[in-house]
Amino acid sequence: MNFATEPDTFAELIADCAEIPRSQESPAPRQQRPAAPWTVDDACHARVVELDEYV
Repeated sequence: MNFATEPDTFAELIADCAEIPRSQESPAPRQQRPAAPWTVDDACHARVVELDEYV
């Protein structure tokens, strides 16, 4: 693993990731409730209604 430079290829990235010790990996995610579906409310719509292009 080379910390001095960024990997130049996917192969180098995979090799670097393969060398990460298990103790450095993030723990398994906890069970979470599914997120509520995203909706556009009137306040959100009012912010962009006059725009020609949403940026």
